[in-house]
Amino acid sequence: MPPTEGRTSSHTTPFDSIVPRRSTIDPLSQAAIGAAAAQSFQGTRKVRYGFCVGALAGMAPDLDVLIRSSHDPLLFLEYHRQFTHSLFFIPVGALICALAFYPVTRRALSFRETWILSALGYATHGLLDACTTYGTLLLWPFSQERFAWHNVSVIDPLLTLPLLALVILAAVKRRPRLAMLGLGWAVSYLLVGVLQHHRALSAAEALVTERGHAPSRLEVKPSFANVLVWKSIYELKGHYHVDAIRVGWETRVYQGGTIEKLDLSRHFPWLSPSTQQARDVARFRWFSDDWLAIDATDPSVIVDARFSQLPQSTEGLWGIGLDQQRGDHEPIAWITNRQTSSRDLATFYALLTGRDVAITPPQQASESLR
Repeated sequence: MPPTEGRTSSHTTPFDSIVPRRSTIDPLSQAAIGAAAAQSFQGTRKVRYGFCVGALAGMAPDLDVLIRSSHDPLLFLEYHRQFTHSLFFIPVGALICALAFYPVTRRALSFRETWILSALGYATHGLLDACTTYGTLLLWPFSQERFAWHNVSVIDPLLTLPLLALVILAAVKRRPRLAMLGLGWAVSYLLVGVLQHHRALSAAEALVTERGHAPSRLEVKPSFANVLVWKSIYELKGHYHVDAIRVGWETRVYQGGTIEKLDLSRHFPWLSPSTQQARDVARFRWFSDDWLAIDATDPSVIVDARFSQLPQSTEGLWGIGLDQQRGDHEPIAWITNRQTSSRDLATFYALLTGRDVAITPPQQASESLR
């Protein structure tokens, strides 16, 4: 879970913002799977170069987090997981990596070999990111669709640690088969995530049927660092309903709450479409796949309802703050909520272990929502 910090508001995008950290598969996972791909296709003599080049190339696409502006808080949202993560950019990204690495690898590898290792590592990045919920533009520039397959969390030790151990052993012992074993482990774990996603989605669909609801859309996503507990979110008559679903040997639902969907004309009647704040809302809507809600504690804040500290919580991790006093050309404020209490940690552990959870009674949907 993220460190215990409070809500922050800024017109700039902090380098250590929770969005890049939460939305990007952790660097160790990207490095390990990039190394595994590069090592698996090398002989014993070059397996160590495969480890180094593949790992660095596997992390390289996330350098897009450096694209940010002090005058545009949402610029990093537009460029993160964009062109650097596209399948069509892989040859170019690999070329850039090869040009950077070749001065070091030239004594043992040709430029072509360095490029191939870079391409193998680089190619894994966008595909692994697409396995998360955040959304990755795999087909940029031909499509603006954000691919999100929802089968793994952005950080998952069960995916990363065995894979990392195997690629390190492969480099130390010069045994490419160990890297192939690690690659097999990663693919197998991601397939388990696909199965778990299907089970969670089926449970969520059964839940809405039991409630007599007919949602306009429904999604499930893995909670932090596991594929056991999932967040279910669905839209119904101007509200989002959020629950946690644990899919172990048995399925268990932890009831959450509801949060009001954004209605610009009703919540912000003063907002002119020609202002920068209105344009920023449209950009944030695209980024969040239109899962926008009004913060329960601050009606001037619009949050991305997909992400929360706890899977059954309606408290958004990040959002944008609007202000009627701002000028027509002034941007929104970027807001993050990074507060994690000891109670949150205890609740999260209880969810993972399938125990009862003491939760504040959720906001009940009115009869008009049923």
